[in-house]
Amino acid sequence: MSQDEDSQILYSHGHVLRELGHYERSVAKYDAILAHQPSDYKAWSCRGYALEGAGRYEDAILSFERAIAIQSRFAMAWQGKGIALAKLTRYEEALDSFNRALKLQPNDYRAWQNHGKALMGLCRYKESVASFDKVLELKSDSYKAWYNKAVALSCLHRYTEALAALNNALIIKTSCHYAWNYRGMVLAKLGQFEESLQSFEKSLKIKPNNANAWYGKACCYALQNNSDRAIEHLKQAISFSPYLCQLMAKTDPNFNKIRSDQRFQALVQAD
Repeated sequence: MSQDEDSQILYSHGHVLRELGHYERSVAKYDAILAHQPSDYKAWSCRGYALEGAGRYEDAILSFERAIAIQSRFAMAWQGKGIALAKLTRYEEALDSFNRALKLQPNDYRAWQNHGKALMGLCRYKESVASFDKVLELKSDSYKAWYNKAVALSCLHRYTEALAALNNALIIKTSCHYAWNYRGMVLAKLGQFEESLQSFEKSLKIKPNNANAWYGKACCYALQNNSDRAIEHLKQAISFSPYLCQLMAKTDPNFNKIRSDQRFQALVQAD
């Protein structure tokens, strides 16, 4: 068997392992290619994606940089570097990487999606909406772009537009539990409490142990000054995600109407 054939087999194994979530084993396959072909920039890039999947973001960045040093016009490596930088909340640097990727492949909807998310990380919501619109120009059925656009619009307090974007996301993917959650929160902001609760119920039918939906229902009842139901649902949320839900509830203005209730105070202070 030739070295090229060996490399092709290793590539195939590496890709399959990465798709299955066996990231460290995937890295080993790309390392085996690079032992014989150290200037294979595609292998360096694939190795970067496997490392990113394994949560080894610093190592992933180094791998993508090796790919870029060999072939500076390889958009996938620029995008991978941006993804790893964003995971480390280094959003300015991530944005620069995504811009480099988009100069090389301006019609890559995934790069625009990542570009928009990096802008959201920098609280540049208006610009991020434009990035998600670009995704939708290229791929109108991207439910993630509609969802991300809704989040950005909501951060701009443009709740009616956010709701329309979420409705589009849910037409495309009805089973997206987190879009139903966010829809519930937006409806609560608009004072449409009955419909808000229905959205959280839809989310719970898809994913019953979904802390965010229980938390959203608690917020909805708290906004209506219904302490009993708010506390009942907050207890459920805390049972699925104790630390995070307690932490959020301590300062969440949605609970201001019931904050003086001793049961609420005991719930958010409990160890």
